[in-house]
Amino acid sequence: MASLNPLQGVLGTRQAAHLLRRTSFKYTKSKVDAMAAQSAADAVSALLAPQPFLMDQPVYDDPATDPVENITWLLPPGLDLPAEDFILRRYVLGWWLNEALHDPGIGHKMTLFFHQHMAISASSASNAMYFDYLNLLHWGSLGNFKKLATKLVLDNAMLRYLNNNENTKNNPNENFAREFFELFTIGKGPQIGPGDYTNYTEDDIVQAAKVLTGFRVLGNRSVSDPETGIPSGIINVNQHDTGNKTFSDKFQGTTITGGGTTLQIIQELNDFVDMIFAQEEVSKLFCRRIYHFFVSRIITDEIESDIIEPLAATMRNNNYEIKPVLQQLFESQHFYDQDDSDNSDEIFGGLIKSPLDTVFQSINFFGLDSQIPSPTLNVARHYGTFYSQTILNHMLSLAGMPLFFPNDVAGYPGYYQEPDYNRQFFNSSTIIARYKLPAMLLTGTRQIGGAPNAPIILKLDIAQWVENSGFFSDASDPYALVQEFLRYTLPEEPSNDRFNYYYLTVFLDNLPPADWTYEWQNYLDTGDDTEVKIPLERLVNAVMYSPEFQTM
Repeated sequence: MASLNPLQGVLGTRQAAHLLRRTSFKYTKSKVDAMAAQSAADAVSALLAPQPFLMDQPVYDDPATDPVENITWLLPPGLDLPAEDFILRRYVLGWWLNEALHDPGIGHKMTLFFHQHMAISASSASNAMYFDYLNLLHWGSLGNFKKLATKLVLDNAMLRYLNNNENTKNNPNENFAREFFELFTIGKGPQIGPGDYTNYTEDDIVQAAKVLTGFRVLGNRSVSDPETGIPSGIINVNQHDTGNKTFSDKFQGTTITGGGTTLQIIQELNDFVDMIFAQEEVSKLFCRRIYHFFVSRIITDEIESDIIEPLAATMRNNNYEIKPVLQQLFESQHFYDQDDSDNSDEIFGGLIKSPLDTVFQSINFFGLDSQIPSPTLNVARHYGTFYSQTILNHMLSLAGMPLFFPNDVAGYPGYYQEPDYNRQFFNSSTIIARYKLPAMLLTGTRQIGGAPNAPIILKLDIAQWVENSGFFSDASDPYALVQEFLRYTLPEEPSNDRFNYYYLTVFLDNLPPADWTYEWQNYLDTGDDTEVKIPLERLVNAVMYSPEFQTM
């Protein structure tokens, strides 16, 4: 029986590594070790704690000027733009990626969850509007789901992306209303008849579109939401349908009173959102998506009744606050597969890593983040060369995750496409890019795509890392070295046969263990890594190529 009962005792290395892989991009041995000594409750509380940004916004440096200027243009809103919008977009996206890479908590993982849940393509909005959208998602990622959904109605990027800035009382546009029902909140459910779904009808979409008439993009960002301080759109009262809106029996025949002033229209919007969120299916759909994102692609009848429904009840009982749901899930016996007789058959290794998880967790694991150019001292290389060209255009897009540029409003197939879900991240068109990642890190070059020998800025000096990272208890002991490396890189301890493959065949190349001990000491004495680099690189490649490493 699947159970949300809290896990007791300290986590230990295996369970701490599992929790950190699933919830944060900053996966490091030191963080795993610290969490291993904590209870699930304490570790989860720390992950859910709000983390400050390293930088509250990106900076831009005009390449024609010297010295570095570090121009800001996003905060406060309304500053003059220093260059063309498409150039500035890479700075906004690079800023978010850098913050995500260094975030020790779950905040940016949850922001990614909401970006998937309420997706907008960066190509559909100005760089400033997209910055506001990402900020709004971050603001609400560990807050109140109902409140976040409401505020997204007036987000400039969302209004533009889903054409609600064209929604007028005389010519209603139903695009935003449809997605608000289907994707953002309640979901369709199975179709019952023509225009009739389990959770709403086509007539409900018509009425919802009327509620949303008159909401307009404000390109100069001169109006901000009073609670978030983030720029928002505005309401054109003259373009709003002031009549009452009556919904179907899916919403108990609710009639929402139309508004004729800005305050009345805001109240009308709140009444509309209240009506939707009064339906239990909203919380259930949200919790299913959380489960797919963090736990497993498979939701059985047992999981639905024992996990999803209780989580949804927790959400409703807490007025749609997000943290209580995450706390209950990540502290549960089920999350650690401790609710049945076999604790290794369902959850651990049950998700295929997204390209972003694979790349960012690898960078942090090997301590390569220290090589990233400074966002204030080497601005162009930080935002342009590294994050835009290397991470977004190369490592992620070629691996099947065009981050910030989803094909449609449903987001990225790996997060929503039934029945495969995360298996979409691993297929014949993306496998080469995934398998080239260790070679990219070890050589410091692209390996695939255009200009395969172009530098990626990062390079893993594997011998120096083994010597200086503090990762290994005794690097001269080949058995201990391989054992410790596998303990933190794979989601499960390998079988004896599998371990011997990594240890005897890959690392030692079937030579005596004493050979490694001799060569390692020779490296320490001379600084010549020629001989030790070969088996170390073999090990890194074999592990990162392995099916086990592709999962978490």
